[in-house]
Amino acid sequence: MHCLLLLARPDAKPASSRDLAELQGISTTFLAKIFPKLERAGLVKATAGIRGGYQLARLPEQISVLDVVDAIEGAKPLFDCQQIRGKCTIFEGNPPPWMTRGICGIHAVMLKAEKAMRDELARTSIRDLVDGVANKAPPDFGVKLDSWFSNRIGVRTEAQIAAVTGPKSRRKTSG
Repeated sequence: MHCLLLLARPDAKPASSRDLAELQGISTTFLAKIFPKLERAGLVKATAGIRGGYQLARLPEQISVLDVVDAIEGAKPLFDCQQIRGKCTIFEGNPPPWMTRGICGIHAVMLKAEKAMRDELARTSIRDLVDGVANKAPPDFGVKLDSWFSNRIGVRTEAQIAAVTGPKSRRKTSG
């Protein structure tokens, strides 16, 4: 989610998952697994090259927090009912109808809570979150981020040049 907020900044340039991970002090391997899921869901798009990376595929106001959660986790239920009512040992595997009739009260409250959570996540967009951060951050924060990302492009360029040219060989002269 934090990565998407960085990508949603006005005039944000593409950013690699490695740079996003390094900036935030999180695992590059973790983000390398997350971003393809976001891309398959149409939330981000990737461009190749030194100046490439990920960008939002849609406007921040068109991406809900629920879109992101479902892209990463899948639209699976929060609560997994284990049907405990039907397993009560007193009934020796054959519970009476009154015990299993209708939905379990615990399951019902969990479904209600999950619906409320999903409704809130669907109502909240990436733009809403960006606006919240913008209201807290100092005015120069965006400039510092842009500078950091620009420096990373320089580091990657130098690394690529070094990889192509290899280590400088030393010639020995015989005398």
